[in-house]
Parts: sequence; structure tokens; C-alpha cells
Amino acid sequence: MKNNYRWYVYIIECKDGKLYTGITSDLEKRIKQHNCGRGCKFTKYRIPVKLLHSEELSSKGRALSREAQIKTLRRDKKLELIFK
Repeated sequence: MKNNYRWYVYIIECKDGKLYTGITSDLEKRIKQHNCGRGCKFTKYRIPVKLLHSEELSSKGRALSREAQIKTLRRDKKLELIFK
């Protein structure tokens, strides 16, 4: 069965300034989860978070690939991507 969801790769900034990259099929819900301390271990004690960047992709596989690409970038390159 084909998955018709839209997938997003996103970058959020935590209250301590650290950046986190992830994927989701429901961006608004996922940011709310992060801000309630239920997003992941990394962000649990770094709330609130704010969304800095997102990209819509056509499949979960493409979102995972893009997430992996972004995670290899140094912080300065991630900031260039966010603020280009």
C-alpha cells in the first residue's frame, strides 16, 4: 500500500541554542510534542523549542535521506541553510 502522507524534515532550536534535526508527517503536532517534553530525549530538558526550518518531501525515505544529509553538516552550514 502506497503511503500518501507528506513528510517533513525540520530543524528546531532548543532553549540552550542547540539545533535538533528530525522528520515527521505532522509538523505542527511534532513541534507541540517537543514543547511538551515528549519529542525525544535530546529536547526533553531543552524546551521550549522553536521551528527554524522545514522542508516538505514526498516520502518517508526521502525525508530520512535528507535528515541524514543535514545531520552531517556543521552548525555553521546548518545556519546557512536556515537563513539563506
